[in-house]
Amino acid sequence: MRCPFFNHTLVLLIDHGDEGSFGFVVNRKTDLDLQDVFTEVGVTGEAASSVDAPVLLGGPVSPESGWILYDAEGVPQPSSGKTIAVGGRISCSASIELLERLARGDGPETCAMMLGYSGWGAGQLEGEMKQGSWIPVDLDYSLLFDTPIDERWEAALATLGIDPARVIDSQIASA
Repeated sequence: MRCPFFNHTLVLLIDHGDEGSFGFVVNRKTDLDLQDVFTEVGVTGEAASSVDAPVLLGGPVSPESGWILYDAEGVPQPSSGKTIAVGGRISCSASIELLERLARGDGPETCAMMLGYSGWGAGQLEGEMKQGSWIPVDLDYSLLFDTPIDERWEAALATLGIDPARVIDSQIASA
């Protein structure tokens, strides 16, 4: 993809429908840590300084918004804020309650903070896929939470047997 933001990104598609699509880039780390996010939103707790979760740039849309992508197994769903079950054990939530639980030490053990999101209007993502701008892969818990952030794009391609060194820009190839 020629767009500098999305070049070599892995996007977790959260919702896709007739009105558009919504997801998070899961391989663009920010310079922030979760303690910075706690401070920015005024969340405190005895475990706030010890929570180890990456803060990722989820996309160019509303970078001031925050979502927590997490392993929901054994974690009570927040009673407030929007929470979406993504598949299997994976959920995402924009709940301040979940952020407060993390700071107290009773939130999900496996998670990542997403700042902003990626969004597409009706039919836009389908058009980009027809152009070959995206290569879909199956949802994989290990890819999201066990694979180092800077290796996720290559690892996603490897699940399809694709060598990233052999991926070419279709617009350059047709020129």
